[in-house]
Amino acid sequence: MPQDTVNPIPAREELIRDAVIRLAGNSQDGIQSIGGFLARLAGRSAQEVMTYMTIPATISGGPSIFQVRMGTGEVLSAGDEADFLLAFYQHSYDNHIGFLKEGGVLLYDSDHVKPEDSEHRFVLVGVPISALTVEALGGSSREKGKNLFALGLLARIFKLDVAKLRAIFKERFGGKSEDVLRNVNLAFDAGFSYPIDNVLDRYFSFQAEEQGDGPQQVTMDGNTALTLGLIAGGVRHGAGYPITPWSTIMEMLRQQLPQYGGVFVQAEDELAAVSMAIGFSYAGRLAVTGSSGPGISLKMEALGWATMAEIPLVVVNIQRGGPSTGLPTNVEQSDLLQAIHGSHGDCPRVVLAAENVEDCFYIAREACELARKYSVPVFVLSDMSLASRIEAFDEPDLDTLMVEPTLDTEDRPENFKPYDLERITRHAPPGSWVEGGVFPQVTGLEHDESGHPSANPQMHAKMMKKRRAKIQQIAAELPASQVFGDTEGEVLVVGWGSTWGPIRETVIRERDRGRKIGHLQIRYINPLPNDLEGIFARFDKVLVVEMNDEGLYGYGQLAMLLRARYCNPAIRSLNKTDGLTFKIKEIMQGIEAISPFPTATL
Repeated sequence: MPQDTVNPIPAREELIRDAVIRLAGNSQDGIQSIGGFLARLAGRSAQEVMTYMTIPATISGGPSIFQVRMGTGEVLSAGDEADFLLAFYQHSYDNHIGFLKEGGVLLYDSDHVKPEDSEHRFVLVGVPISALTVEALGGSSREKGKNLFALGLLARIFKLDVAKLRAIFKERFGGKSEDVLRNVNLAFDAGFSYPIDNVLDRYFSFQAEEQGDGPQQVTMDGNTALTLGLIAGGVRHGAGYPITPWSTIMEMLRQQLPQYGGVFVQAEDELAAVSMAIGFSYAGRLAVTGSSGPGISLKMEALGWATMAEIPLVVVNIQRGGPSTGLPTNVEQSDLLQAIHGSHGDCPRVVLAAENVEDCFYIAREACELARKYSVPVFVLSDMSLASRIEAFDEPDLDTLMVEPTLDTEDRPENFKPYDLERITRHAPPGSWVEGGVFPQVTGLEHDESGHPSANPQMHAKMMKKRRAKIQQIAAELPASQVFGDTEGEVLVVGWGSTWGPIRETVIRERDRGRKIGHLQIRYINPLPNDLEGIFARFDKVLVVEMNDEGLYGYGQLAMLLRARYCNPAIRSLNKTDGLTFKIKEIMQGIEAISPFPTATL
């Protein structure tokens, strides 16, 4: 009889709104696959989901975790502590048992894990996962099957929709041989049919929530969302070079752009990649290049050329821990100053920061729009946390958002001046007809309005003002900043990038405790919105939360920029550089440090 029809476990049912499940093992065990299946199942079940993962930086692999928070209602962070820990090895238990909340469930592979005899804080559930996977599959397949066995256990414990899981298996493995999909289902069935009620007196069921008639949900990670946003924004060409964690964007663009009549080139190095992308854009095709911090450093000379020549270009930086090779598989937000000031000379450009997976799509599309409208390089900052995090969100309305790019080859008049001082730069792509046959130049040298090299001091000053003024014009046209929570009061918590979720959940908790507190996430980093000074003035303290070092003077990179811009001594800084995302309790402690609350109980 198929396992789908097995009767529910004869144990008590516990209704829950959400659950934090931490899977701990080695990267070779398919930990990420289990988490990915759970996250995608949540999205297809109209549940909220957020994930968090760590992977080793070494090619040979090593300890790894995948954390899933799924349930009913809005999920804003991956969770400070786990309700459920699945440990495959002794080191998985030793390193992560401290993350399991008191009263939580420890599910462990009893073939490899021996918990402390005196451990009474948790519900201990030992299952010989390795041995039972061998029994179910035999042969070498067992090494790739115990993750599916464990997923079967979780499906039984949490009453997950098995039919939807099988559909996900078919999508993931359907292109492989029949043996692969059969072994996947065999391993899953073996775990699902295990008599877990012999060792666990309860199972869990997520509370149902009324479903409206809103948009269908989609589930994906941040790099996928950002890639799709670039395509929706009209990008059809680009070039790059592999580096963690940018590479998945590059690979997806290589696969997808030819389907839209475009091309993505893997160049021989970073300098070649950015130069090719600039070439595409010079030819009238808005292009993208990207990397992580070390690769962006190598692109900087060419990006300075793009600023001088006023070439529209999208530059993606998926930040990781630095400097140098740093922490290539961990998160950090330490490339902000690089994005704004990384090039030599005065090099004004636009810098945007995505705040969650959904925003990765929309901010990438917006970057394309700004690059075209203002003929300027636009940086999109994401990070390792967003790149690998899986979230569910409303499906974008592509019928209204999709941009079909067109090549502007209309005739230019004889007096055509691409760098006209009175308007935004407009280039004439090669192939355009220019009356009189005198084609304007594009150069990295300072130039006059026609693009001809010029060392005239007055012309250089005018062109510098022109390049600066269009960034100022962008600031004047930005939408009003939105403050969540209280719009005046004790503390305004300010963040950028992937800190959005933990900050938002912290502010919700603090307001529930009676604090007058607000949250402002800055998406437009350069230029800054013009209304920030007035917003800051309405709060006693402004706490800037960011994942970078506090620097020589005690302020992170955004906090330093804000203090320099507004000269407001109320602006404080909360920083961390451990390669991990912020926990709710860390932000609560930061708030308490600058604004003590007499009744606070952290």
